[in-house]
Amino acid sequence: MFFTYLRRELRRRRKAALVVASGLALGIALVIVVSSVSSGMSKAQDKVLQSLYGLGTDMTVTKAAAAPGSGGTERPRFEFDAKDDDEASQSTDRVMVQGFQTLAADTVDKVGAQDGVADAVGGLSLTVMKVDGQFKRGEFKQDESASQGGQGGRGGGGGGQPQGEVRGGGASFDVNSFTVYGTDVTRQDLGPLTSSTITKGRTFKTAETDAEVAVVDAAYAKEKELALDKTVTVSGTDYTIIGISTADSGDAAANVYVPLKQAQTLADAKDKVTTVYVKATDSQKIEPVKAAIQKNVSGTTVTTSADLADTVSGSLSTASDLAAGVGRWLSVAVLVAAFLVAGLLTSSAVSRRVREFGTLKALGWKSGRVTRQVIGEALVNGLMGGVLGIAVGLAGAYAVTAISPTLTAQLGSSGGGGGRMGGGGPMGGGGPGGQSASKTLDIALTAPVSLTTILVAVALAVAGGLVAGAFGGWRASRLRPADALRRVA
Repeated sequence: MFFTYLRRELRRRRKAALVVASGLALGIALVIVVSSVSSGMSKAQDKVLQSLYGLGTDMTVTKAAAAPGSGGTERPRFEFDAKDDDEASQSTDRVMVQGFQTLAADTVDKVGAQDGVADAVGGLSLTVMKVDGQFKRGEFKQDESASQGGQGGRGGGGGGQPQGEVRGGGASFDVNSFTVYGTDVTRQDLGPLTSSTITKGRTFKTAETDAEVAVVDAAYAKEKELALDKTVTVSGTDYTIIGISTADSGDAAANVYVPLKQAQTLADAKDKVTTVYVKATDSQKIEPVKAAIQKNVSGTTVTTSADLADTVSGSLSTASDLAAGVGRWLSVAVLVAAFLVAGLLTSSAVSRRVREFGTLKALGWKSGRVTRQVIGEALVNGLMGGVLGIAVGLAGAYAVTAISPTLTAQLGSSGGGGGRMGGGGPMGGGGPGGQSASKTLDIALTAPVSLTTILVAVALAVAGGLVAGAFGGWRASRLRPADALRRVA
């Protein structure tokens, strides 16, 4: 009897049911779209952060670069030998620690011993400035306008020496720089190299702690025409290329990766590192671990992924703020409005069915049965709105993913590397002065819909039906058979 009456009433009032279902569907669809876009924003931001530090890295420990003029930063100096051969080219490299002051290698063990730290590994970030070119000897051109007859020099002076000037000559040198990251080959599951994938060749072996081998970033290899089994020269040392890596997103952390001991030798920084990459045992313990390291390992700066995320600006940050703030509040407001409209419409429908419900009560229906009938109808309307809302929401999320609007993420510069995670590559420091240049990445936005979002939508649909049913059921329970008889008369 319940389902028969329910089916008949919904069919008879299909327009009103469609209005209620559509209102709920709008709110539910908006919730799905906003949630999926917010999830896409979060993933896009993760891609940006992963291009700056290794996957799995929760925080980094560094020591800020010394202030200019304090003696901690040395300006690069290049020296060349004089050569008689005009065609001979000259080249020299200068290897510099990039962006940060160095830390003692035992800092890695100190950090790893802190409560809440699952793993810690050190790395050394270097910048190599390479200057090469040649000097060209000038040619002496005699001044033919000088006085003749054995008089030397202009105006008759000069003691008989030929007069003229040197023309041409000079020097032509190119200045190039690239980044080198010294990685601990015995612990390669943490650090900047993990944000790249080996696409050719292989990665380091644990036995190659001091081997003259290198992994080269694919973009740098293409630019310099480097290939597997060839060599790349760093400060006079030839490193055999064993692998080519491709950054998973954004730019690579470094152009060239070498074993940590080799990097320390190149920079004359034995037992030194610039960055300690830290993984916490639990994502909920990141802040306590940060506080413990700052307290127990003096002279260091601890930067978490949340700290780095605060430096992200551009359209990605703006869109993320809108989705997290305005978008969510808007979806809540629309959802509340949809619930109220559904409740009011259901209550209004009950008012128009006074004779019907009064008659049913006169025939013996209890108030509870009438209330359950109204709630059942409203619940079905809510489920219909949920199905429609999920369909519209999935369509909206699919449209966002198909269009894939491009957002920009700009990471502002900071002095001394203190606000950066990493320390390898373009974002880790930025040269002798310790100033890291800003960097802009283009990220394609997607809108993934999770099962949790669908379940939330179903819950909202049921809640909407219950809210509407509660309004209508309350009105229906207050009806009396006398009201129906009065209207019939």
